[in-house]
Amino acid sequence: MSGTRVLVAGASIAGPALAHWLHRRGAEVTVVERAPGLRPGGQAVDARGVAKDVIVRMGLDAPVRAARTPTAGAYTVDVDGHVLETFRAEDDGGDGFISDIEILRGDLSQVLHDDTRDGVEYVFGDRIAEISQDADGVDVVLAGGDRRRVDLVIGADGLHSGLRAMVFGPHEEFVRHLGHVLAFYSVPNEFELDDWLIDCQEPGTGRSAGLRPIHDATRAMAMFSFPSPDVGFDHRDVAAQKRLLRERMDGMGWWAPRILAHLDDTPDFYLDQVAQVTMDHWSTGRVGLIGDAAFSSSPMSGQGTGLALVAAYLLAGELAAADWDPKVGFAAYEDRMRSFVEANQTIGRWNAESRIPGATVDPSQWDMAVIERAINGIDLPDYAGVPDSRA
Repeated sequence: MSGTRVLVAGASIAGPALAHWLHRRGAEVTVVERAPGLRPGGQAVDARGVAKDVIVRMGLDAPVRAARTPTAGAYTVDVDGHVLETFRAEDDGGDGFISDIEILRGDLSQVLHDDTRDGVEYVFGDRIAEISQDADGVDVVLAGGDRRRVDLVIGADGLHSGLRAMVFGPHEEFVRHLGHVLAFYSVPNEFELDDWLIDCQEPGTGRSAGLRPIHDATRAMAMFSFPSPDVGFDHRDVAAQKRLLRERMDGMGWWAPRILAHLDDTPDFYLDQVAQVTMDHWSTGRVGLIGDAAFSSSPMSGQGTGLALVAAYLLAGELAAADWDPKVGFAAYEDRMRSFVEANQTIGRWNAESRIPGATVDPSQWDMAVIERAINGIDLPDYAGVPDSRA
């Protein structure tokens, strides 16, 4: 056992996934999350290709599949409800538009937390307020007053990463808005939704509204998207976000008005910009980044969760293989991940551009080699000889 002390900021998906592998490699791990607890609901996230291999290596294939949304496929419809296209979960070997592993972000977070909570320290309702590092370690002060001396700090705190801003620079240096805003929240299933996702895209406006099934058949997850050349809202001001959603979706047909009628009653509203994070390096000294904090590919890629899971496996493995030398371990992690990240960010940009009103981008003309690289274009070392407590 290494005894290396690692503090991870963020307890959504990338953070607990990294904690899983760090703990298995022998590190002492603390995860700090500013929210008072795990956040429920959220958008459905996917695992395709090599990400499914990581889930198997984690020993979590059964619980992840048990927590999946019951989504057999998807219909795209016009504003009158006429079906335009049909996609099935088994298409492309389960790696298509609807993946055979589709799970609400909050449900996957719960699976990862349940798996790690006995071997990992979780601190909810707190955040990193101060951080400084030297050649031998990192000093961290939490907002609640707790002081820690650790060997490594990893930011897994999402698109709006506070750690990234503190250590690497302001958000505007790294966050690239892709011209859209997405919103998700659960609603009563008064629409007789079965096991099929329904997505309505309004011609010429770039707006869309949709519903997807969740485990609780009495409810469904609502999805909205609209173009927005700038952000123009505070990502922590929920009341302002709801006003914005109503304004931007006003006048849309189909079931949109009925879905919006439940906006004030939902327990799990989420709205944010569609954006990517681009950085030349994901580490400096003993501080590194992972997941959306380092390389958000945006929800338009459909691969953000896959990137986080793969990166967690590789980062923990490379650090352990380097005997916890941050310079060597972080460099190897970046070298392995960079091409995989770039392919997924390319897909995210393509999809976002195709939804801009007046766009001439034709998804049928996308380079299939890039899509394949985004799904399977990375090798997972076995890390033979590296400690593994579950071997």
